[in-house]
Amino acid sequence: MNMDNKIFRAIDTILWTDWDPIGVNDLPMCRDEYRSYVPAIYRLKLAGRDPEMIASKLFEIAQKEMAITLTMDVCRRVAEKIINV
Repeated sequence: MNMDNKIFRAIDTILWTDWDPIGVNDLPMCRDEYRSYVPAIYRLKLAGRDPEMIASKLFEIAQKEMAITLTMDVCRRVAEKIINV
């Protein structure tokens, strides 16, 4: 398995299981709900961005694209998981 693919899939899983701003991760038919956001987060991860920048991007996506307000604490916890992939 290509390491980049492994990282991409890990980020997808983290967004699904830990981020889940609209609360659909208990619905299997919605499994791809956050997949369109993975490339942006993946690029930040590969560029070596810090957790705060990744958290800010997650916060921005939720707020601007989903009209959902998450706390930065939630986004920071998710970003830390992504950094540690």
